[in-house]
Order: sequence, then structure tokens, then C-alpha cells
Amino acid sequence: MSEALKLIKRGTDEILTEADLKNKLDSGKQLIIKAGFDPTAPDLHLGHTVLLNKLRHFQDLGHKVIFLIGDFTGQIGDPSGKNKTRPTLTSEELLANAKTYEKQVFKILIKELTEVKFNSEWCNKLGADGLIGLASKYNVARMLERDDFNKRYSANQSIAIHEFLYPLVQGYDSVALKADVECGGTDQKFNLLVGRELQRSYDQEPQVVLTVPILEGLDGTNKMSKSLNNFIAIDEEPNDMFGKVMSISDELMWRWFELLSFISEKEIENLKAKMAEGTNPRDIKFLLAEELVDRFHSEGEGKVCKEAFLQRFQKGQIPDDISSRSIDVGINGMPLANLLKDCEMTASTSEAMRLIKQGGVKIDSIKVEDPKLVVMQGQESIYQVGKRKFLKIKT
Repeated sequence: MSEALKLIKRGTDEILTEADLKNKLDSGKQLIIKAGFDPTAPDLHLGHTVLLNKLRHFQDLGHKVIFLIGDFTGQIGDPSGKNKTRPTLTSEELLANAKTYEKQVFKILIKELTEVKFNSEWCNKLGADGLIGLASKYNVARMLERDDFNKRYSANQSIAIHEFLYPLVQGYDSVALKADVECGGTDQKFNLLVGRELQRSYDQEPQVVLTVPILEGLDGTNKMSKSLNNFIAIDEEPNDMFGKVMSISDELMWRWFELLSFISEKEIENLKAKMAEGTNPRDIKFLLAEELVDRFHSEGEGKVCKEAFLQRFQKGQIPDDISSRSIDVGINGMPLANLLKDCEMTASTSEAMRLIKQGGVKIDSIKVEDPKLVVMQGQESIYQVGKRKFLKIKT
């Protein structure tokens, strides 16, 4: 029991309640562990893997995971952490994204202990009568206790009625699946607790709610997100993944070790001690980059990427005497084209856009493909324009 709890609590923010979890683990039965993912974008990224790693921990203890794809809730749009109503997606868009999730999730989860479900399976059957009945089990006052709703209500900002349905439907998923444990990010705590309450209303034993921290993206500040372009997709090309991991700050590196690495907490403490004694942080970051590339691609691929990385940086392809510059990109970041112009690497933003489209701009030796790339705060990388212009820029 103590070893099981130690594994489950690693990288966990909160367990509601730990006593309930102990009782469920003590029962000796195979528990149903639920986690929901709305397929609002086509790729899973490292931010998602914090939660997936926790599901894997439960599988390592022999429990069954239900990887729930919210094709129904995705049409509503999760209001968690939002200061305005989210745009809705069509069922066709959601299903197309869901197909990529099904393929990618088994890079972490054990197939034999995983069941992929779509919540439209039971939500579509609810109908108008069912939704009204579900809505009758929760009141508006409780809903407005939720932080994001409360802030919007106090600021006289719009809250659409359908947004109240999201936590109710997510909670009903737990009823339909008879979940023993539901895992989610800290921003999902309210929704997860609604599920616990609804199970009581349906005469079920309430689920344990387990929350995991939100992973900061490449900028070291904001939640990893595709919309902020501060993410690493789990099916990203190995060299690109390796290079992006190497670009994060030394401070963020330890956060990523804690939430993404599978090495023991004792090993992480030993690495911190080595850095304090003078080991180059870059050499420690190599270990993290290699581990992640190996996990999401194939064993040994990380070492190949490391050798390629060293070749680019140490064998004359990039000069040793690169100038450095710090620039304030603001809390919302700065378009790459503007950054290059402001740092005098190009004469104008239009020239920068043209060079990006022609493949003439690289960041840490990785060719930039997106002409609309936004550079966020908290990054330090080597920017290359053409064959001869190099500049280390810290944002």
C-alpha cells in the first residue's frame, strides 16, 4: 500500500480524498481510472503526458484506464480557465482529431489495460428529457462558485447557458462509466468534483478526484498550448523534439524532470547536487531530451539526436563567438518576423517573412516552417538567418 501510494502521489497536486483512495486500493479489486480528453486539436503534446503518466502509474499497479474522448463535450467547449465563451467545433472536426489521439496515446499507456471510449455513446442517448433531468441535479449558485464563471459574472461578461452543461456532462461521464478514480489537471478540479457529487445522486460510490499540475510550455510561463505555440507534440520529429527540449530554461528543466521524467526522485536530487557542484546544466538537459525522444520514438534515438545536436553546435556549423541580445516580447509574445527585424537580423518584417517562407530562418538549427510563429517570453535560442547571420536572443 505504501509503495502504491508513493507512486500515485508522485507529481500529484491533490487527492480528494486520500482516505477514499486507500479504501479503494484496499478492496483488492481492479479499479476503473477515468480521464477525459476533448479532441479540440489534432495532436497530443507533452502537457497532456503529465496526466497520461499518472494513468500509466495506475496501470503499473494493475488497474484499468478508460481514455475518454469527449467528442460530445468537445462540441460544448470546456470553459475552464476561460474569460470568454469558447468557439465550438463540428463533430467532423472532433472525430478527425480523435483519430490521432487513439494512435498517439499508446506511446505511454498499456494497450491491454486501456479502453478507449467516446462520451457521445451515452450522451447522445440522453435526449432533451435526460439533459433536463441531469440539470435538475445541480444548482446555479454552486455553478457560479466556480472561479472562471464567478469572475466573468462579477465583470458582467457573457456566460452562455450551454457552458453550464459542460461540467454536468463531464460529471455524468463518471456515472456512465462507474469510475472509481478520475484524474485531471488542476484547472479541472471543479468539473471532477461535480462528477463525485453526481455519482452520489445516482447512488454510486463517489469517485476519488486526483489532480496533476499544469505543465508550463517552452516559454516557462504559460500553460503548454498549441494556440500559444509553446508546445512539443509527442509525435514531433526526433531532432525537433530534442532541440526544443534543449531550448528550455535551466529552471524549467527541473519542473519538466519532475512531471515528465520516469527517473526516480532520488536520481533527480542527485542531478541537482551535481549541477550545484559545477556540472554544466546543458549536460543534465541532455539526459531529459534523450529520455523523452527515446520514449516517444525508439530506444537509442535520443543518443542519435544528441550526436547530431553536438555536431551542429560544436563542429563549426555554428560559430563560437555569437553575439547575445535580450529583448522584451511582452506577455503575449512577438511574431518571429518582427523579432528578427527589431534585432536587426533583417531589414524589414516583409524580408523576414520572405526568408521564413523560403526556409532561410532557423532556431537552434531547426528550420522554421510557420511564417506566423510567435516567440514567447522565457526562451533563449540561437537564431540564424541565411548562412552567416547568427544571434543568441533571450526573451
